[in-house]
Amino acid sequence: MSAFTESALMKKLAELNSSQQSIQTLSLWLIHHRKHSAVIVKTWQRELENVPEPKKLTFMYLANDVIQNSKKKGPEYGKEFSHVLAKVFSHIGEKCNSDKLLGSLGRILNIWLERGVYDPKAIGDWRARLHREASNGGAGGSSTNGSKSGGDPEKSEKEREHRSEKSERREKRKHEERHSKSKRSRQHHHQSSNSSANAGPSAEEPAGAAQPENGHTPPYLPLGEPPEPEELIKALTSIENSASSDAVVRERIAKLPQEISEISCISKLEDKDKAKALARQVNEAVDLLNDYNARLAAEMEERTKLATMLRDFQAEQKELLSQAEQRLDEHKKKLAKMLGLQKEIHDHLSNLPDLTQLPDVTGGLAPLPSAGDLFNALH
Repeated sequence: MSAFTESALMKKLAELNSSQQSIQTLSLWLIHHRKHSAVIVKTWQRELENVPEPKKLTFMYLANDVIQNSKKKGPEYGKEFSHVLAKVFSHIGEKCNSDKLLGSLGRILNIWLERGVYDPKAIGDWRARLHREASNGGAGGSSTNGSKSGGDPEKSEKEREHRSEKSERREKRKHEERHSKSKRSRQHHHQSSNSSANAGPSAEEPAGAAQPENGHTPPYLPLGEPPEPEELIKALTSIENSASSDAVVRERIAKLPQEISEISCISKLEDKDKAKALARQVNEAVDLLNDYNARLAAEMEERTKLATMLRDFQAEQKELLSQAEQRLDEHKKKLAKMLGLQKEIHDHLSNLPDLTQLPDVTGGLAPLPSAGDLFNALH
């Protein structure tokens, strides 16, 4: 990925939009440069305070994506954001009074509460700052608003607070309905895909998946964090030694006698000793098959996880490739400019006179006339 500079960060924040791809791309870049988390969070806060109201929500979606996906690699972002979120929620509550914005932020706080991202007490404080400041800002921002509502600022403040709470409850209910629907869909899909060993990565959706909203997956529920190459190599190596490739056990199962699986063979038993021997064989076969089935089930789970890792790794590599292609195009343009400048310099040099062809002026010229010679020449 490209090197970190504060100017590069500000440029990426300026280009950020509300699409899932834009948010996840910048989130991956920030997580990659997590050693600069302190500078990144301060810059993020400063820029959030200067952007229009709709983009403030996009900034919050970005922060949520970074906070949740950086937990595996370290707690840096969680700690850094916790230091500024109180001021951020106060700022948004004071400057913004959109029901949609407040409801979406309330939904983010609900997700943090459900997943234990932050302490419930801190989340409660941020929620109070968001709605208290929104009420105060809306009531005190214009005296005309108070006069329109009957000249009672307190009544107007209560109405706005009621609307924001109602919007938050509505957004929370929608989130719970989507979560329930997504859970039922995953269960149904998982049951239908268990009948085939080639179900692929869709046999079980990753934990971060969600139902689409407004045409795309909500950016605050990302697909997943790409694995490190070492993790992926380890998982691939583990699959190579999986149960399905254990030829020894498969051969043992293939060579099991027919008598242990055919009920009709029981009638052919002649004495008690043969019956006991058959029962012993059946018990051994049951143990063998149970153990092998358990290994196959574990392998299926590993393959599902591996498919998710490969998907996330592929997404990151595509993004890196896109960035590399963009840098390559930039360097090609710079090279073309340099070649053009080089040609101009060469043409300019070719038009300059050759100093070696000029006459020698150091010792071959006659001495200048004296003042007397000039006076005599005039007369």
